[in-house]
Amino acid sequence: MSDDRDRLTFRDDPGASRSVWVAAALVVVIVAWMGSGIVFPATEESAAAPVAGPAPVAVTVETVVPEPVTLFFQAEGQALPDRDTAIRAEGSGDVAEVLVTRGAFVEGGAVIARLSARRAEADLNRAREELARAQREFDNATELLERGVGTVDRVAEAQAVLAAAAAAATAAEEAIEALDITAPFAGRLETLSLDAGEFVQAGAEVGRVVDNRPLTVAIQVPQQQLRRIRDGQVATVRFITGEEVEGRVTFVGTSANPETRTFLAEIEVPNEDGAIPAGISAEVRIPTGTREAHFIQPSTVSLSPEGQLGVKTVDEADRVVFHPIEIVRAEIAGVYVVGLPQTARVITIGQGYVRDGDPVRALPASPDTGATAGDAGGDR
Repeated sequence: MSDDRDRLTFRDDPGASRSVWVAAALVVVIVAWMGSGIVFPATEESAAAPVAGPAPVAVTVETVVPEPVTLFFQAEGQALPDRDTAIRAEGSGDVAEVLVTRGAFVEGGAVIARLSARRAEADLNRAREELARAQREFDNATELLERGVGTVDRVAEAQAVLAAAAAAATAAEEAIEALDITAPFAGRLETLSLDAGEFVQAGAEVGRVVDNRPLTVAIQVPQQQLRRIRDGQVATVRFITGEEVEGRVTFVGTSANPETRTFLAEIEVPNEDGAIPAGISAEVRIPTGTREAHFIQPSTVSLSPEGQLGVKTVDEADRVVFHPIEIVRAEIAGVYVVGLPQTARVITIGQGYVRDGDPVRALPASPDTGATAGDAGGDR
């Protein structure tokens, strides 16, 4: 009996049985939820949701239309005097006096210096005496021939001597006149190398006279532009000293310089008071006609991948279009170009971030939208 009292007995706990069933239920629920993706697949809408692409780049555009513009041919030239001639002594002798100084303005024919007349006067007196003697000899020979005691040969000989004496007398008279060194035309005495008492040989250069009234501006015209320049065209000449005057084309060459392949052209410029000096540089502008062109900012000009100069515009579909252009006139504020459509929306800000054919969001040019377009281009 004692063994039966000491034997242990165990009884089930109703609460523990319930926990097992709860855990089993949770496992079933979780497995069912994880398998729902296979049993019930996701809807087609969520599986095929499109991926949004990048938004079009914002650019600033300015609408430009063509306008008539005057075309100019521009070239650098040099002012040349109308006449520039060396003064030479026509006779030989010592310089007796110098009447003008270097830099003075002289009239045509004005006496610049005189040579000593002593030797020339002595030569003239001798020549006149020889002429008188030859005349007497000729008269005597003629009278003897008339009396019948002379010969024809003697008369011919006397006549030859008379002619030689007359020529010598004429030369002596001209030598007297040549003692005066004169200016060949009116102008400024640019150089003068004469001093009193100096001996001068006939034919020696003693000075130079320059006439810069009017001036002649010489320019070189490229062969591609030759047809645009012709005689009689009006030209505006601006000298390096600041003067700006109007001239006229007076000469266009027909033979090119073999080294530069350019043609000489000359523009005559009035210079009545002689204030504009010869030899200075000048800029020449010659109007050559008019043409319809668009005025744009230089910053809008770019290069194509092939290296062609052009401008990027936006078409009606808001896509970038690259137009090759030709610059026909340049100003400080911009350039006139041809090659754009009649009405063009030129990209002024952001053209560096878009290419031909790219879609863009065009914003009108204004201070407010300028920063927006620039920021959008920078983000890309």
